Amino acid sequence: MIDLTTRYLGLRLSSPLVASAGPLCEDVGNIRRMEDAGAAAVVLPSLFEEQITLESDYLDHHLSHGTESYSESLTYFPDMGSYNLGPDAYLEHFRRVKAAVRIPVIGSLNGVSTGGWIDYARKIEQAGADALELNIYYVPTDPAMTAAHVEDMYVELVRDVKASVKIPVAVKIGHAFSALAHLAQRLDRAGADALVLFNRFYLPDFDLERLEVVPRLTLSSSHELLVRLHWVAILYGHIRASLAVTGGVHEGEDALKAMMAGARVAMMTSALLKRGIEHLSVVRAGMLAWMEAHEYESIEQMQGSMSYRSVREPAAFERANYMKVLSSYALPTQGSPGAGDEPIWD
Repeated sequence: MIDLTTRYLGLRLSSPLVASAGPLCEDVGNIRRMEDAGAAAVVLPSLFEEQITLESDYLDHHLSHGTESYSESLTYFPDMGSYNLGPDAYLEHFRRVKAAVRIPVIGSLNGVSTGGWIDYARKIEQAGADALELNIYYVPTDPAMTAAHVEDMYVELVRDVKASVKIPVAVKIGHAFSALAHLAQRLDRAGADALVLFNRFYLPDFDLERLEVVPRLTLSSSHELLVRLHWVAILYGHIRASLAVTGGVHEGEDALKAMMAGARVAMMTSALLKRGIEHLSVVRAGMLAWMEAHEYESIEQMQGSMSYRSVREPAAFERANYMKVLSSYALPTQGSPGAGDEPIWD
């Protein structure tokens, strides 16, 4: 009997397959279907710092009938009635999900500053969360802001959240850091129980007719898994915190690669939006079939088996791999399939 169990955030999960935060998780019925299809845990959509701040501003506005900045600040963000759930509705949704399923339910807070909104970390804990995912989505656009200052913001935020709750805390970050391994170590020391790699930064598009900047959502593909495998393999064994892969997990082989790199769980959203919630059972079956064919007895047996832990100098290894990739590219002959394609490194 193949054992798919894994440990993540101190939780023993039936498999590494976790449904990550997304629109499907706004419905209790969908989450029940995820559990039935093989999800070992679920992350609810993020409660945003701005939602809490706007709700507070709204209350202040009606109490004081005063601030000049109130109406302007509201224009920056989506209408709270049409976007996700407000703070109180979020907590109520959390309670209903916890009552409806047996799998662990992980809350999510999205913020970039410290302050009163962190009180909601405690409220999410009180609503029954098994753990909390801190989803840090921040693009530093101020040229005067240094990389060190950005990292300090992340570390301070994690430290403050950890001080406010007793449940485990995962930190979801992007990959655009000049010294990601060092930041991971600092977050680990600040108390992060897991790192989720990576947040996907959605780039806006330009509408040439209306001359407006418009949001654009593009779902992930398996190709995006590569940068996640790269960094999980580098970090594995160098930090105490568990590692999770999110983005690019679409097939059973994707999840297995994440495990071999050193991840404890593989999170999925785009694949479920594209193929339906029941695709979870297809991914799980694919994992089992591959493990049986290759005589693996458990997930634990393979975790970290292809990490860089055994390499004394990962940076030197990466440069050697870079040169190997470039030297292995063969230019197609004229008229052959692929002729005229751009080189893959451009």
